[in-house]
Amino acid sequence: MTTDVTIIGAGLGGLTLARVLHVHGIPATVYEAEPSPAARSQGGMLDIHDCNGQLALKAADLMDEFRGLILEGRQAMRVLDPDGTVLFDKADDGTGGRPEVQRGELRQVLLDSLPADTVRWGRKVSSTRALGGGRHEVTFAGGGTVVTSLLVGADGAWSRVRPLLSTATPEYVGKSVVETYLFDAGTRHPAAAKVVGGGSMIAPTPGREIFAHRERGDTLHAYVGLSEPRDWFAAIDFTDAAMTTARIAQEFDGWAPELTALITDGDIAPVLRPLYALPTGHRWDRVPGVTLVGDAAHLAAPNGEGANLAMLDGAELGKAVAAHPDDIEAALTEYEQAMFPRSTEAATFEGAEAHGTDSDDNTAHDLITAFTRHEQAR
Repeated sequence: MTTDVTIIGAGLGGLTLARVLHVHGIPATVYEAEPSPAARSQGGMLDIHDCNGQLALKAADLMDEFRGLILEGRQAMRVLDPDGTVLFDKADDGTGGRPEVQRGELRQVLLDSLPADTVRWGRKVSSTRALGGGRHEVTFAGGGTVVTSLLVGADGAWSRVRPLLSTATPEYVGKSVVETYLFDAGTRHPAAAKVVGGGSMIAPTPGREIFAHRERGDTLHAYVGLSEPRDWFAAIDFTDAAMTTARIAQEFDGWAPELTALITDGDIAPVLRPLYALPTGHRWDRVPGVTLVGDAAHLAAPNGEGANLAMLDGAELGKAVAAHPDDIEAALTEYEQAMFPRSTEAATFEGAEAHGTDSDDNTAHDLITAFTRHEQAR
């Protein structure tokens, strides 16, 4: 294969693509805006599904490494009413098909599986442009360009590569989450630790919910969901941690104290995460020499599928390129024709994780019904 492969973004999707290409003897270069692998926290837990994420890891020949990351017992799930009543309590019996790992550890496994010079750190893309004949130029902030005959945007929600293919931009979904962490939970936050249990816990209501899971090292990581416009959050000074904590907790007045402790007892300042999505069913006409994977292609509100789909995108694109090394357009066509319906189906799946926080159906009883239906369909 003589085509040079340029991947923008060293997240899970871009790294999986680079790894699958490497397995097939095809070199690629990944450009990442962050200055180093340790530049920031890589987020919390991921449940890696046997129907997509694990298939990607098999294609990357990294299943043994993946198994070494699994946190046993973390597939346990609880659903609670706001008063703290446990309505659903499913233990992790090892048959769930969605083992949990830390995102940062999984990313490091992918990085370690690549030749040392594959990822170029501190290379933030400022613009991209088509040169004709399927070739594209990438310009980096601070100077420097690269010209490539296969450009892959794995650069997330605000992709700099996407405009080569589509005019779509992410829009706010009407919901944000506020993240908190509670460290050494068993000894310092026993009530919160007890209510979360050994895996994940969710207490849903229309417009408000608290979701938490137990990470490595007895850490509780909570996501407090609120369906409010951006202006509502803009009125809160998130640089004032105490004021922010009190304001968010106010929205959960009357909830069980062991649940609101996940807000009020946080060991870091609350972090705001506005949620955005591309239009459901987002697709584009085939453009020679360029494509997208992961959130750059099909950003959706969190539904448990994002990381899994990104890795599967990367793996499937890598396999397609390896199968058509002398016909990149055939490879891209094959990849996109499968990726478009796959991502649309995931975004519209009517399972437990797809209930909108502001929906009247976002109650514990409706969530349990959705869980049960999903389990029966497996």
